[in-house]
Amino acid sequence: MAKLTDETLTLIFQLLRQLAEGIEDASATEWLLFERYGETERTITELDELQSARERQRISYSRLNSILLTVLEAQPVASNAMLDLLAQAIEQASANLAGSNASIREIKEVWNLSS
Repeated sequence: MAKLTDETLTLIFQLLRQLAEGIEDASATEWLLFERYGETERTITELDELQSARERQRISYSRLNSILLTVLEAQPVASNAMLDLLAQAIEQASANLAGSNASIREIKEVWNLSS
């Protein structure tokens, strides 16, 4: 196993949890918007944005988790390239999370939704 620092593992597990919560929030918000207002000319853009936010977070979750498993299985140590890939996945996941959460919050505010 390639030994990652406790700090790195904590960061990754926090990100994975936040991504999971974001995926759930995007799905719940999409459902609530659809249930209340339907798929109309007024809602289609927001419904699409919620689907996109969920998908970006799902991809980030999957990528980060897959790379983490690859690093953990590397023997005797993970290559620098693999560790760089993990760092990039962390950065991308953080950026996707922030952007997606901002989109979800904005849609909730505009449509007065709480899930």
